[in-house]
Amino acid sequence: MTAAPTGSETAVIGVDGPRPHGPRHVAIIMDGNGRWAKARGLPRAIGHREGVQALKRTIQAAPDYGIECLTVFGFSTENWSRPEDEVSDLMGLVRTYLASDLTRLEKAGVRLRILGRRAGLPSDIVAIIDKAEAQTAHNTRFLLQVAFNYGGRADLVDAARRHSEKLLAGETIEPISEQTFETGLATAGSPPLDLIVRTSGEKRLSNFLLWEAAYAELVFQEVLWPDYGPKALAEAVAAFGERDRRYGGRDVVPARATG
Repeated sequence: MTAAPTGSETAVIGVDGPRPHGPRHVAIIMDGNGRWAKARGLPRAIGHREGVQALKRTIQAAPDYGIECLTVFGFSTENWSRPEDEVSDLMGLVRTYLASDLTRLEKAGVRLRILGRRAGLPSDIVAIIDKAEAQTAHNTRFLLQVAFNYGGRADLVDAARRHSEKLLAGETIEPISEQTFETGLATAGSPPLDLIVRTSGEKRLSNFLLWEAAYAELVFQEVLWPDYGPKALAEAVAAFGERDRRYGGRDVVPARATG
């Protein structure tokens, strides 16, 4: 097991034994693939492929730090504006990753959810996504959410549209509130978001999990995504452990009391 981060942590019992007290749900904006490749004189496609390896390392390490849910930003609704060959390569990585890792994820107890719009995706990728979600739906050890063809604003619009459609259809629904609105978001059913990490030194959310980020802690790391792994994740978790979370109040709220 990867060494636990030091600092303000308290051991809690997880499925594999004692775990550090830390964020339950972590989201990562995986940034820096292109810059990593450029620094080495390599095509951007190589940077994206190395980024997949970084994702595998991070998924494997996450439970060691008490993380139960990991949400990663794979492809945004704005990424369609990138050059056609780059978009094609990113789509190919999805096909390759799920083909090569789906069985391993299933055996490891990982449930996979794809967040984002299915409309506009190639039909074979939609089929692959549906199969991956169905094949891992029974798993409860760890939740991996991949935001693909996803945008925070688009997700808010979609949630509002779903509510309106129910009203127009004459369905009996509860009055709109924060709690009822959340049920229409792509992340509905996942643990509350504790921590957002962005790599490569950039310091913005880039339309990622805008609703969920309301009280999440933000950590920005200089490491480029293809170089990411257990050590960088441990540093992000340790930084989270140093924060005081008050949720608009005066008293510090224990991290696990919010889940």
